[in-house]
Amino acid sequence: MNKKNTTIQVQNLPITISQIENEDYISLTDMAKGKEGDGRAADVIKNWIRNRSTLEFLGVWEQMNNPNFKVVEFDHFKTQAGLPSFVLSPGNWIETTNAVGLVVKRGKYGGTYAHKDIAFEFGSAISPVFKLYLIKEYQRLKEVENNQYNLEWNVKRVLSKVNYTIQTDAVKDYILPQSNYTKETEWLAYAEEADILNVALFKCTAKQWREANPQLTLEGNNLRDIASINELAVLSNLESANADMIREGIGKQERFNKLYKIAQYQKEILDKQDFLKSIKKTSDDVYLDSNNSSEL
Repeated sequence: MNKKNTTIQVQNLPITISQIENEDYISLTDMAKGKEGDGRAADVIKNWIRNRSTLEFLGVWEQMNNPNFKVVEFDHFKTQAGLPSFVLSPGNWIETTNAVGLVVKRGKYGGTYAHKDIAFEFGSAISPVFKLYLIKEYQRLKEVENNQYNLEWNVKRVLSKVNYTIQTDAVKDYILPQSNYTKETEWLAYAEEADILNVALFKCTAKQWREANPQLTLEGNNLRDIASINELAVLSNLESANADMIREGIGKQERFNKLYKIAQYQKEILDKQDFLKSIKKTSDDVYLDSNNSSEL
């Protein structure tokens, strides 16, 4: 269930964020340690969860996000909240109500985790200042992850594409089928938009490529998988240009002629550039394009 763990620093306190079912869950245990220390972290969480306002918040969140939430059991807890004898732990809450907003984990990154919405609410129990810094650091993390030049999304992808290009450049004349599509016009009447772009850039349709490369097709590859970084960049520009021309009501033949010229011109320009040389490291997590870093 756990896909990855990330750590952020909030007022010099390391806070673990775990991705569970494609959602970010923040360690309440790490947050509580900053308030009372390791030994009292569990008590801080238990005292917080047994509070009536906390239970109401958790209940509303579950009803909004969890169709399997047991409302009857939740109402029972709510009637007991505030009584001196009322005791509730995250594990009891999860097991009894089938809640998903809280998760108890074991092992290296063990502890009580909460969906980010709930974790921010728990931050108020630590202190309003801590909550604000937590939100700020979390947002900074999201900006890093969404940065188009970050390490995982871009550099590894660039390197894998470059490695593949080393192989494909040597055999491209053989694996890309030859066609007269750039000169003939009959095929355009029945062509899908994706193939108009394919022919403009690669000079063949996706079907032609599959027929010429049965083994690569069986391995799950397609025409665009074997494209170089520069070709992918041109393809993105072609998609945008094509969308604009469609909105303007330009016909397939005229659009194809324009796209073909754009593709050949842009590819020629990009092939003269070395994309990897423009990548620079700014931290352990982020790589930026040094040519455009001032804009990011």
